[in-house]
Amino acid sequence: MLRNKEYRHFALCFALIAGVSITLELMLSPGAGLYAALSAAAYGIVFYRFTRARYRSIAEISEQIDLVLHNADYLFISESEEGELSILQSEITKMTLRIREQNAALKKEKENLADSLADIAHQLRTPLTSVNLILSLLENKPEESERGELLREAEELLVRMDWLITSLLKLSRLDAGIVSFQSRQTDVRSLVNAALRPLLIPMELHSIDLQIDISEGIQIWGDADWLAEAIRNILKNCMESAGDQGKIEISCRDNPLFTEIAIHDSGAGFEEKELRSLFQRFCRGKNSRAAGYGIGLALCRTIITRQGGTVFAENHPEDGAVFFIRFPK
Repeated sequence: MLRNKEYRHFALCFALIAGVSITLELMLSPGAGLYAALSAAAYGIVFYRFTRARYRSIAEISEQIDLVLHNADYLFISESEEGELSILQSEITKMTLRIREQNAALKKEKENLADSLADIAHQLRTPLTSVNLILSLLENKPEESERGELLREAEELLVRMDWLITSLLKLSRLDAGIVSFQSRQTDVRSLVNAALRPLLIPMELHSIDLQIDISEGIQIWGDADWLAEAIRNILKNCMESAGDQGKIEISCRDNPLFTEIAIHDSGAGFEEKELRSLFQRFCRGKNSRAAGYGIGLALCRTIITRQGGTVFAENHPEDGAVFFIRFPK
């Protein structure tokens, strides 16, 4: 306590006032002087014990703050009685708990980033290895027909790698919170048509039967461009699942609670355990017919949930799987 300059000044002033008071009382009456001395001593002892307890509490709080600053795993701030010190102690407790939560979130984010980088490296390594193998085969100057086939395969691998990198960049922008969604009323039918436009030719080449049942005038709030991207990724997954001569049905229902877009394919569906992790990054179903990367559905979920919607999948009672996109009203 004596390290505190204010406490030393107070103790000095108290000693001077008590000494003068006791001296004057002794000059008037020995009994009065003795009473003044005992009163000053009692007050001094009480004040000392009270101040010492407060300093002990402050020292304990300071020690706990020091533990937080050094990232200690254990933190405990004892409770005190009501008063200004208790209020200060409560606010410091809130602050330290908030700091610990932020530290835990940052640590988890760092671990997720490391895992994501490892997954990205793994996903890119396979097509890169294939491209290097194709280049090695081309060095041997194969026949014209074989050379053309190898070049087409290399081009397809490079296109897939470009799509993967582009999708990962979009996910990174969404995770970083730097994407600003332009929320406005969007016609569902126009939204689905925009999502389908780049896929119509591939569907025709694979003889996929497309059926759309969406009434005119149904609208939802959201960013049309990003929502079209999300729906397109679901449609790509359905195309892979349905395969040649397959079927895809798109429907929409509107009620007072939500607007729902349902996309049903005629593929093999998913296993129960796959449904729980279907929208996680780099997760691919066992029944997937194409060598995808498992990034499209993760991007889809991020886009939709960031705009207040939900997306999930179920196995259809008859065949295939059905994806549901819901936006509450």
